[in-house]
Amino acid sequence: MNSDTTLTTRRRLPTRGSGRAAAAALAAATALLALAACSSSADGASDERTSAADPDEQTSDTTGKHTKPQRLLWMGDSIAEVEAPALGAAMKSAGVEFGSMAAAGGGGVVGKELAAGTWKDLPKKLKSFRPDVVAYQITTYDWGTPDEQRAAYARLAKTVEDAGAELLIVSAPPFKLDDFYKKHEAEIKTAPRSAAKVAAERPDTVHHLDATALWGAASTAAKAQRSKDGIHSCQQGSASFAKWFGEQLGKRYGFEPAPVDKWATGAWTGDKAYSRLGCA
Repeated sequence: MNSDTTLTTRRRLPTRGSGRAAAAALAAATALLALAACSSSADGASDERTSAADPDEQTSDTTGKHTKPQRLLWMGDSIAEVEAPALGAAMKSAGVEFGSMAAAGGGGVVGKELAAGTWKDLPKKLKSFRPDVVAYQITTYDWGTPDEQRAAYARLAKTVEDAGAELLIVSAPPFKLDDFYKKHEAEIKTAPRSAAKVAAERPDTVHHLDATALWGAASTAAKAQRSKDGIHSCQQGSASFAKWFGEQLGKRYGFEPAPVDKWATGAWTGDKAYSRLGCA
């Protein structure tokens, strides 16, 4: 079976009727503006868990690069692809240039066939975009043994380091383990642990962000904010992630992320990625 083709087919859902983008933007505007008001207590818990998991996140001193990023490169699969519109809007509002390599049916770094496209494109993207921070969200198909996963993440770290950038590896949100994913359940579970080990070995240039502080661990829980397919997020989930990620980035590099109300109701809410998912 051609895994890339299968994944692309599963991720690219059919577009629903016209007018969906406008409706999505209106619905998202109402929901997203509530983020700033209703998430302060949750943010406190999130900040505490992240700081405990990675002591480096607690400071923004002069150690290492610890200055505001100028260019952020975002990597991952189709889950990261639907988070990208909100993340791009949040980064732009904070004065950070944003580029994305996230792709449906691609974007991973583990495995020869599934990761071939990433390894072909990444050096070119690093050279042309010149990011100072690269953020890789672990994909839903970073399949392999723990040794294979660590080797892939170490290769990614070395590639990013050689380009003069720091690497943030972000754990994937919880998603539905249907028949397609069930046979890879063990590999999916070991991926974040493998990534954390690589980060621990390269503390000056690689950092692991545990997004369970935001999403929780159950894809069916309201906190996970998955769309109807149980895998991707709609506008509000993507905005929640962008808000959380911006806060983690701000703590790491010592700057204030843009307030949610500066970017959450922008044109990104009508992105075609959400209409393909049937987001309202």
